[in-house]
Amino acid sequence: MSEMITLTIDGKSVQAKEGETILNVARANDVFVPAVCYLTRCSPTLACRLCLVEADGKQVYGCNTKIKQDMEVTTVTENIAKERRAIMEVYDVNHPLQCGVCDQSGECELQNYSLYMKVDSQSYSIKDIHRPTQHWGVMNYDPGLCIVCERCVTVCKDMVGSNALSTVKRPSDAIDKTFKAEMPKDAYAMWNKLNKSLIGYDADACTNCGECIAACPVGALVSHDFQYTSNAWELKKIPAANPHSSDCAFMYYDVKHESIDNHETKKIYRVNSEPHYSTVNGAARFGYDFENKVQSKDFEAFKKAVEALSMARTIKFNSFITNEEALLLQKIADHRGARLVNEDARRYQKFLKDYSSTAGTTLYSSTLSDVLNTDFVISVGSYLKSDLPNARYAFNNPITINKGAGLYFHPVADPIMEKIGKKGKTTEFIYHDPMVEESILYFILYKFGNDLPQNIKTYLDSLTEKRVKTVTETIKEQVVEIVKDEETGEEKEVKKMVPKKVSTEVEYEYISLLEEFGKDESFIELIDSMLAKKERFSLIVGEDLITHPNAQNLAKLCGLIDRYTKFNVVIIPTQTNTLGVAQICKLSDEETGFTVGYNVAADVQISSLGDGDIDVPALNQQEGTFTNIDKKVIPTNAALPFKGYTLNDMANEILGCEVDYTIEYTKELPVEKGYRPIEFDDLPNEFGNDQVERRGYDLVSIDVDRTNQALEYKAEKISLAEDETIIYRANPINQFNEFTAIAHEFKDKLQDGIFFSKKSFEALGLAEGDKVKVEANGVTLELNAYCDIQIDGDIPYISTFMKNSPSNALFNTYRFNKAKVTKA
Repeated sequence: MSEMITLTIDGKSVQAKEGETILNVARANDVFVPAVCYLTRCSPTLACRLCLVEADGKQVYGCNTKIKQDMEVTTVTENIAKERRAIMEVYDVNHPLQCGVCDQSGECELQNYSLYMKVDSQSYSIKDIHRPTQHWGVMNYDPGLCIVCERCVTVCKDMVGSNALSTVKRPSDAIDKTFKAEMPKDAYAMWNKLNKSLIGYDADACTNCGECIAACPVGALVSHDFQYTSNAWELKKIPAANPHSSDCAFMYYDVKHESIDNHETKKIYRVNSEPHYSTVNGAARFGYDFENKVQSKDFEAFKKAVEALSMARTIKFNSFITNEEALLLQKIADHRGARLVNEDARRYQKFLKDYSSTAGTTLYSSTLSDVLNTDFVISVGSYLKSDLPNARYAFNNPITINKGAGLYFHPVADPIMEKIGKKGKTTEFIYHDPMVEESILYFILYKFGNDLPQNIKTYLDSLTEKRVKTVTETIKEQVVEIVKDEETGEEKEVKKMVPKKVSTEVEYEYISLLEEFGKDESFIELIDSMLAKKERFSLIVGEDLITHPNAQNLAKLCGLIDRYTKFNVVIIPTQTNTLGVAQICKLSDEETGFTVGYNVAADVQISSLGDGDIDVPALNQQEGTFTNIDKKVIPTNAALPFKGYTLNDMANEILGCEVDYTIEYTKELPVEKGYRPIEFDDLPNEFGNDQVERRGYDLVSIDVDRTNQALEYKAEKISLAEDETIIYRANPINQFNEFTAIAHEFKDKLQDGIFFSKKSFEALGLAEGDKVKVEANGVTLELNAYCDIQIDGDIPYISTFMKNSPSNALFNTYRFNKAKVTKA
C-alpha cells in the first residue's frame, strides 16, 4: 500500500499517495493545470507539453513527474505562461478555420485552451501539406484537424489494448531554422514533432469500440454516423449506463429534436462518454437507437396482457432489464403463484451459491475497477474480446500501465488479445482444449495456494511426482594460457575467462495437470519469471465456467482460489443485469403450463422490441437501476419518451397498487440481498477529479457458512470423430443481443451465422456469401459463413444474438459442442 505524503501546490498543502504524478494530484485537489495529450488512466506521452509546472525550483512536466515529500509546486510562472502561449500558437498553425461546421466546436479543447491562453495573434507559420480525410471503420479521420496529441493512440494501447493506432511520418516542409533560436524550446520541440507526424490506422486490429473518438480533443476523429448532424451545444446530455453489457459503464445519450419540422419527436444523435474516467464499448457507443416506437396506449392489448400475467403458470424473461423490472416480475409471480424462468440468471445464481460455499461470502471478492489496480491477472473461461470488452480492457490495463503480467486461457485463439503486453515475457496465451477448465483452476490452487484444505492438498499431491531433468547452463571458467612474445621470445602466463557449458541433473516436481492444457514444466518457470515484484492478483472467470457440465465444482474451485490464494475473483455476469436478476428473483429451472414471455417468445409476449402482444419501453426509455459487474447499483435514465404502457402499469392492476413510477420500487430492492432502501433520485451518478467513482452504491456481500468441499472430478474432453469439429457459442464484436441487432449502425451490416478463422475458411473452400451446413444435437442448420480475421485456430464460433436464434439448438448448456460442418 502506497504511503501518503504531503506537498504544496500553489501554496496549498495537500496529501496524496506516493508514486502519483503532479498532474493527477493537482486535478484531485481542484488545481487547474492544462494538458491536452494526457488521459487520467493512461501513460503520459509528453506530446503537448502544456502541463509544465515548477517543482522545487525546476521546470518539469506534470504528467510524468512523481510527487515527493515536502515538494513545492508552482503551476504558473512567467516562463511557463510564455511556453504555454507559444504551444497554443503552434497548435493553431494551419489549423482549418471551420469551427462553424466542425463537430467538436463547442466542446473542443483546442478552442478552450486558445481562449484560456488568450491567443489573439500568430507568431509562427509554415506551408501546409494536403492531408486528405480517411474513412476508418465506424469513424472518419481528418488529418487537417488532427493536432497529433496522441490521446487516441494512448487510449487504444493503454485502455483498449488493440494497438490499432500509432503515430506515423508524413511529408512536410522543414521548419525555418530561425524559429529554433527565437521560440521557447518546448514549443519548438512540440512543433517539430507535430509537423512530421500523423495518426496511422491498422484496420485488422481495430475492434470499432470508438473510444478514440471520445478521447479526441478536437474534431479529427468523428463517428461518420454523427458527422455534420448536430452542433454539440444543441444536444441535451442524458446520463445513463451501458444497457448492453454488465459493465454498465457511465455514458451520455446526446438527444435533441428529430428535425426542424418535427420538434416534438426526440432522437438520440450519439452516445458520448468521459474517457478520463470510464471506457464504453462499441455496442454502447453505436448501438443506441433501439427504442420501442409506440405512439399511444393500446388499452385492449393492455387488458389482455394483464389477464395473461394473472393466469400465467410461468413467466420467462431475459436479463436485459432493470432491477425494478425484476422486482416487479417477482412480485407478480409471488402474487399469482407463477414460476419465474430465466436460464441465464439461474445458472449464474447457482454458480454464485456454489462459489459462496467455499469462499464464505455471497458475492465474489473483486471488481473490474480492482483489476485495473492489480499487477498479475489471469482470465479463465471467457472470450473477453466479445463477451465483455471492458473486462478485456481491465486485463490489458494493469499489464500495460502497472508493468504487470497476465495469463489468458481459452480454446479460441485470439490475435487481438495477443497484442497485450510482450508475449512470453509479460503475457502468455494458453489455447487449450474445451473441458479442461477444472484442471486450470486446480493448477492455480497448486501453484498459488497456501494452507489448502486437506482434501484438496491430497488430490493435488496425487497428481504430482518427482522427476529429473538435465539443465545445461553456460558458466565462465578461468583458464591460463602461455603466450610467447614474438620479438623477445619471452613466455608469460595470461589468465582469461572463457564460456563453458555445464550439464547437471536437477530434481523437480512435475504435476500432470499441465498436460491437460498443453503445457510442460517450463510453463511454471515462465510464471515464476512473471511473478517478480508482483503484489496484487486478480482472477477473471466467465460464461464458459458458468455453463460447464461440472459448473458446481468449478464454482467451488473459484471460491477456494479466492480464500486460499492471493487472487481476488471476478465472475462476469453474462448479460446486462444478470447479477441483479440473480439477487432479486427466485428462479425455476423449468417452465410449465401457460407462459408469458417478457422480451422472450412465449404463449403471450410482452416486448420492448415492438414484436409482442403488447409493447413496453426499451432500456433507453427507462429510468431505473442495474447491478453491474462491480457489484454497484447503478442508475440509468430515459433518453427518449415512451407513450405506451409499462410493466408497472400492469403490476398496479394485478397487485392492486397505485404506484406512479417504476423507480418508486428502487428503495424496495431486497435489503437481505445487499440492497439499500435508497430513493432513485438520491443515487449519485458522477466521477470526481480524484478519480473516485460516485455512482449508485455498493451491493453488500453477506458472510455465509463454508463447506470447503470441492469434487475431485475432472470432466472428460470432448471426443471427436474424424469428420467432426468443435463449435463455440459466441457473438461477433459489438453484437450482444436482439437490441444491438436492430440499432441502425449494426443493422445495415448485420452478420449472423458461423465465423471461421482465415485458415479454416480457406480450408473449407469457402468464399464470401457461402453457406455451411452444421449438424449437432440432432439438429441440422444452414448458416451464413464468414471469415473473422481477428480469430485463429480451428474452432469456429456461432452467433446467437438474434432473438430466439435457432442456432441455440446446436448447443446444450456448455458453450462448446462437437458438430459436423460442411460447405452447403
